[in-house]
Amino acid sequence: MSQPPPREPDQPPSPYEPPSYGQPYGQQPGPQYGQQPQWGQQPSYGPQPPYGQYGPPGEGPRPGGTPNVLAILSLVFAFVFAPAGIVLGHLAKRQIRQTGEGGDQLATWGLVLSYIFTAIGLLACCGWIAVAYWANSQGDTYS
Repeated sequence: MSQPPPREPDQPPSPYEPPSYGQPYGQQPGPQYGQQPQWGQQPSYGPQPPYGQYGPPGEGPRPGGTPNVLAILSLVFAFVFAPAGIVLGHLAKRQIRQTGEGGDQLATWGLVLSYIFTAIGLLACCGWIAVAYWANSQGDTYS
């Protein structure tokens, strides 16, 4: 296979010639770090850490990252046993205020849904009692 003729340094590479992957030792492609790249060149980035090693230490875990367990349980118990969801939601809100954990929206949704389902349950119980009372009072007229 024949080699393409060498190109002049200021010309862009031909799409038909194979790419050159290595640079001679000491030369880096593109402008040096901190210099502006020329038109059509990729900007160079700072040195990268080797694979498998951690970067510089950060500020640690952010507050609000991990959701509060009671907030999650409040949302779950809103569907299972709503009065327990109300208690867990209020406990979760207090813990989140004191510790700065995440999950405030989970606790809020747990509280809202728990109150709604508790109200629906109370209305259903009151309706059932009213129907039972009405049925009992209707049965006495035939005796």
